[in-house]
Amino acid sequence: MPSVKGALPIGIFDIIGPVMVGPSSSHTAGAVLLGLFARAALNELPIQADIGLHGSFHYTGEGHGTHLAILAGILGLSPDDERIPFASQLAADHHLVYQFNPIDLGEVHPNSARIILRSSTHTVSVDGSSLGGGKISIWKLNHYPVELNGFYPTLILVHRDHPGVAAKVTGELAKKGLNIAAMKVYRTQRKGDALMCIELDQTPNQKLLETLKNLQNISEVRFIPKIIKN
Repeated sequence: MPSVKGALPIGIFDIIGPVMVGPSSSHTAGAVLLGLFARAALNELPIQADIGLHGSFHYTGEGHGTHLAILAGILGLSPDDERIPFASQLAADHHLVYQFNPIDLGEVHPNSARIILRSSTHTVSVDGSSLGGGKISIWKLNHYPVELNGFYPTLILVHRDHPGVAAKVTGELAKKGLNIAAMKVYRTQRKGDALMCIELDQTPNQKLLETLKNLQNISEVRFIPKIIKN
């Protein structure tokens, strides 16, 4: 059977699924987490959301509550929050303008979405999939391919592709006793812009984030907290 982008193996214990508001772990819990990840990536209060629904998310999502679930995540609700069915009203209360549209993301998991959030100063685009059992796969952040799942506190750094940048960043983490669980660097072109994703075992404090922002060749630092509780 051919593999698709965003797919991960699922064990027998994953069938039990997460604590959540129903009806479906793929269409509800995972969808909430996709929204939560996008909100965390924006790192600001969103004022506008454009949500593209791919495959099953588009064709059966409304009946499964996918629309409300993604919206709830964007508003900061967790998968077990009893207010998920009222996400539309909550969005209105928070003056969040949003729209859902069908989208073809190619050969990816059928439960996938592109979430574009805008604040008064920033825009972020997140492509991800809900894999079932309350698991997600984030495979594109803005125009960079990534491999993230929300299980770890994650640093996102935009920087110039220049020798020594990664060493300086990891050196600062080591000074604070932070252990790296996984790290990848993605670039658009040699000596151009690059994206560094660092999954950590611990949560960095605000002082460290400010230190990283002030490093040479670093243009942006964002922190995404762990969104999947295990």
